[in-house]
Amino acid sequence: MAVTLEEAPWLGWILVKALMRFAFMVANNLVAISSYICYVIILQPLRLLDSKRFWYIEGIMYKWLLGMVASWGWYAGYTVMEWGDDIKAVSQDEAVMLVNHQATGDVCTLMMCLQDKGLVVAQMMWLMDHIFKYTNFGIVSLIHGDFFIRQGKSHRDQQLLLLKKHLENNYRSRDRKWIVLFPEGGFLRKRRETSQAFAKKNNLPFLTHVTLPRIGATKVILSALVARQENGSPAGGDAKELESKSKGLQWIIDTTIAYPKAEPIDIQTWILGYRRPTVTHVHYRIFPIKDVPLETDGLSDWLYQRFIEKEELLSHFYETGAFPPPKGHKEAVSREMTLSNMWIFLIQSFAFLSGYMWYSLIQYFYHCLF
Repeated sequence: MAVTLEEAPWLGWILVKALMRFAFMVANNLVAISSYICYVIILQPLRLLDSKRFWYIEGIMYKWLLGMVASWGWYAGYTVMEWGDDIKAVSQDEAVMLVNHQATGDVCTLMMCLQDKGLVVAQMMWLMDHIFKYTNFGIVSLIHGDFFIRQGKSHRDQQLLLLKKHLENNYRSRDRKWIVLFPEGGFLRKRRETSQAFAKKNNLPFLTHVTLPRIGATKVILSALVARQENGSPAGGDAKELESKSKGLQWIIDTTIAYPKAEPIDIQTWILGYRRPTVTHVHYRIFPIKDVPLETDGLSDWLYQRFIEKEELLSHFYETGAFPPPKGHKEAVSREMTLSNMWIFLIQSFAFLSGYMWYSLIQYFYHCLF
């Protein structure tokens, strides 16, 4: 489409702004990630002496890093409106977030909307595609203990065994509380056709706004992390506190992300900010773990039903611009999520000052040695 004379100045400004944002993002990554790695290295003696305190400090720095990523979208006008249950109420319990997946911007959206939920981000473990291991943030996720999963039938069984081992070795030893999982196993646009063919073959509902979830990772997580009562049933939600140190996984948070006009934000847009300000809508439903079946068939049916309900939620949103009200209520209530500009300024200042400090120290020792 040809650019008119009236549009030229606006497009020129968008290009200049995108280049400035990209330059800042590169600088931000260089100082923040490098400083994070240096702090982790220098704190290794503390890891040996007091592992819990070490992972607490690492988690706070991890939260600040994700807060910086969130701020890139915040200052581009990409904000979040929250609906449904208030997940702050369970922020100190162990939980799994089951999230629909449309684009790379889903991750950035979650990084933003979870920042004001206490220490959730600091104590969170992400399950993400293995390709993210090779991004600028990959080294941070490896240190923090996130899990990179390789997609495809040929890798599936091996990856589930690796996930089980990863949870056993890293989840409670690092005091993790929440896990973020995208059960669809890929982006909507890539999996929709395959999912619809599977649904038709197995007499399942035809979905267009989500795809049918895969059960493997969810089952491994529940099997590994749900604490058991003496009778073998899951002890979570409103069950009495166990005598053991950890109550185990207690909640499933069904999370539905919706974009206006079904146009998702990708990571390039989040970084460069060339799209007009957009409000992304996130809907939460909290389920006690005691209500979730753990056997394979029951869990499959339960997961399918949640994604069928996601389809209904998204259909309603795309038709009306709002999520439907909960049962027994006449209208749904939304909550605007906000980031503190002062907090963003402080963590960014800390990152750049730390970067300067580490650069000066490394330069000093280099000159001393050589």
